[in-house]
Amino acid sequence: MWQHRGQRRPSFAHPTKAGQESIWDYPRPPVLVDEARPVEVMLGGHCIASSQHSKRLLETASAPTFYLPPEDVDTQYLRAGNHRSFCEWKGEAAYWHVEIPDAATDTITNAAWTYPDPAGAFACIAGWYAFYPHKLSCLVAGEAVRPQPGGFYGGWITSEVIGPFKGAQGTGHW
Repeated sequence: MWQHRGQRRPSFAHPTKAGQESIWDYPRPPVLVDEARPVEVMLGGHCIASSQHSKRLLETASAPTFYLPPEDVDTQYLRAGNHRSFCEWKGEAAYWHVEIPDAATDTITNAAWTYPDPAGAFACIAGWYAFYPHKLSCLVAGEAVRPQPGGFYGGWITSEVIGPFKGAQGTGHW
């Protein structure tokens, strides 16, 4: 059973400095918070999404996942995929491929996802897009995002977020 729920930072959590936040202080179940900093998603010089009205999903042990409203996403670059996954909090996710027409860039499969009909407190992100920073170039206030380790999670690591992060090698017990 998962023991970390954000009430007490574990001894292995990295210490924070001024202006930083520990993912071990994030709650479980997760929460959504409004994000006013500019967020961009790029592929091969093409802007896939740009927003100053995104939401960050904060959950214990994970880097924040950014959700962007559909009106801030250039859907001409998106193609529906067949992949689906299930989140215990949000429900079923649908995945999207990213491709640049007439470009040398290959199609990036399952690079984005949405929750068409998210459950409960997450209904406000129905149809909003999240993007994998290990597949696309993602920026927050001009800072290049580092992907959450492991390739499964879609967390965005920026300089103010401190781990260690779920998904890194050796973190299976979290």
